Order: sequence, then structure tokens, then C-alpha cells
Amino acid sequence: MPSRVLLIDDHSPSRTLLARVLNEEGFTIVGQGSSGESSLSLVRRTKPDVVFLAVGLVEMDGIRAARRIMDQSPVPIVLVTNDYERETVERAIAAGIAAYLIKPLRREELRPCIELAVSRHGEIRALKRQNEDLKHAMEVRKDIERAKGILMKSRGLSEADAFALLQKRSMNTRKSMAEIARAVILTEDLGNA
Repeated sequence: MPSRVLLIDDHSPSRTLLARVLNEEGFTIVGQGSSGESSLSLVRRTKPDVVFLAVGLVEMDGIRAARRIMDQSPVPIVLVTNDYERETVERAIAAGIAAYLIKPLRREELRPCIELAVSRHGEIRALKRQNEDLKHAMEVRKDIERAKGILMKSRGLSEADAFALLQKRSMNTRKSMAEIARAVILTEDLGNA
């Protein structure tokens, strides 16, 4: 269960009350701030498990601050606001905010909200990693296919023989097939230059 919380809210009484309630619920407040501009540096410095971020912050609203945080130091974010507006929710979703609470906050909602935010954030990060892994695998596959084509054309090999040659070279040199394929492609490109 996450325990380290960062609070960013320009309304001091709300921030103080939230800090007190979270402390009573067993959470550790690792930092507090009042501006969107300082939120990213606070996240980097305190390394919280979850951030409570108010929408109406000075200098930069909470959603813009959340977008910067998610781009540079991703962490689960709970957005806190005084009212429900569809546009605010849509912007929050687009910024990667994991949960949304409307003031006045109720003690019994805090723990489930934090757990939900952390879980949702973890799922999103896992999906992003999967997506990156799939993109990488597709790029590797494209390189291998292109290298096979080059070998088939330049050496008159069948597709199976071209693949076997790449595989054998990979094992003999202890390099990945992707590295061997890129070397074949580079050699071809240099030969055509």
C-alpha cells in the first residue's frame, strides 16, 4: 500500500485539513506545495507514491501541472476540485490523471481513491511498456525481413536459407539477430551509396 503522499493545493486550509486526515489514516506527507509551477520539482525531490493535486492552482492549473509531471516523472495523481465539469474530467483523463475527487473530501473515500489511483497508474505504465516492447519487436522483425530480402537477392537464397544464414551468423558472433540484420542492411546501403 502506498504511504508517501505529496499535496499540491493553493488553498491552505484545504491542504492542511487533507494533510491531517491523511496522517490520521497512516499516510506520510512527504511535501506540500501551492503552485503548479513548483509541482514538478516537488515530485522529483520528494519521490511520492501518490500526488494530490488541486485543479485551481496559481501560475499553472493542476491539469497542466499533472501533464508535465506525467511526461517527466510519472506518478499516480489524484485530482482534487470543487466541482464536476465534463471538460475538466476530459482534460484530466488526457493528462493521465488516475483518480478524481470532488470537495468536500470525505475520509472514507481517501484510501480507496489512493489505491485506485496507484493501481490504475500501474496498469497504464504496464500497457505503455507492452506497447513499447511490441513496437520494438515490430522494428526488429522489419529489419530481419529486409535483411532476408537482401540476402535472397544478393546470394540467390531461399527465404528459409536466408533466415538460417542470419541465425547462424547470430549464434557464431553472439550477437542478436537484430544486430546482424542491421549490419546486412548497412552493408547494402553503403554498397548502394
